[in-house]
Amino acid sequence: MFMPNELVKNWFADQFSNLHPLLQKLHTDGGRLTGDVNIAYGKGLARIIGVRLAKKMNLPNEGVHQLSVNISHDIDGLHWERCFDDQAVVKSLFKPVGTIGQGYWIETTGPLSMKLTVDINNGGWFWRCLKVNFLGVPIPRWLIPHTNAYKIIENGQYRFHVEFSLPVIGSLVSYQGLLRKEKV
Repeated sequence: MFMPNELVKNWFADQFSNLHPLLQKLHTDGGRLTGDVNIAYGKGLARIIGVRLAKKMNLPNEGVHQLSVNISHDIDGLHWERCFDDQAVVKSLFKPVGTIGQGYWIETTGPLSMKLTVDINNGGWFWRCLKVNFLGVPIPRWLIPHTNAYKIIENGQYRFHVEFSLPVIGSLVSYQGLLRKEKV
């Protein structure tokens, strides 16, 4: 029997209702999203760095790829499993700390952990990175690529956008596209 999970709702507290209703439902019920995303790399030095970063993230080559994202909850936190073209699965665990006002999320993906907060803009969910650790060691912010990551609703579908960039050289790698929720 299905039971909604209040983990995300509790973290957002009274701001949960500011999220688009489809994002509210996705983050209480969980689900599977699928669709085409476009992966793009920067130019010159940005491309070289972007290709290396993408390999560490198990991203495929530049172009259009099928992405599936499974979202679920348990006592440990919010689980995201991303898979491009039915290849390697990239798993992330998001653990909430406190609530939106003074709180944050800890995302763990392999040896990398990030301290993140969320801004709500026009019903969308915009991640903001506060700190990064690799194998438990803090990495200076100036060494970390800037992350622009969000999910918004467009015409009843989920627009995902993830981009990594560095000052001066620009965008390293990005992926974005419209995903639809699969029926259960």
